[in-house]
Amino acid sequence: MILVSSCLAGLNVRYNGTNSFNSKIAKLVEEKKAVTICPELLGGFSTPREPAEIVGGNGEDVLDGKAKVIEKSGRDVTELYIKGAYATLNKARKINTSIVVLKEYSPSCGSSMIYNGNFIGEKQKGMGVTSALLLRNGIKLISEEQFADFLS
Repeated sequence: MILVSSCLAGLNVRYNGTNSFNSKIAKLVEEKKAVTICPELLGGFSTPREPAEIVGGNGEDVLDGKAKVIEKSGRDVTELYIKGAYATLNKARKINTSIVVLKEYSPSCGSSMIYNGNFIGEKQKGMGVTSALLLRNGIKLISEEQFADFLS
């Protein structure tokens, strides 16, 4: 079974109440070959919500207590992101997922690039909190940008 970011399947769960629809991913969900997940909602957030970025590092640093996830207004939401990451890991194990397809650039789901923590739209190399936790636990993950290659 494939686990996919809910926003990629067309669910309006992104911070601003929109989605990042990917027709191939939505088709897998429709065919019951994939299951949707949103780490932020599992962590306790609602939609819409204030944008957040990792400050002081990346998702691995957050898990190690060296960086934080901060909303644009300055509120520390690190614990909610960690809670959502662990809930996602539990679901991945429960459904015995073979691969997880996550939304790039997200402070939860980014698998190779995230925003740099300055809220100015600049990206940097690094993973989100959920991606880092899944990888640490031996779960294969890719971004929606790598998904087309995965299918071929």
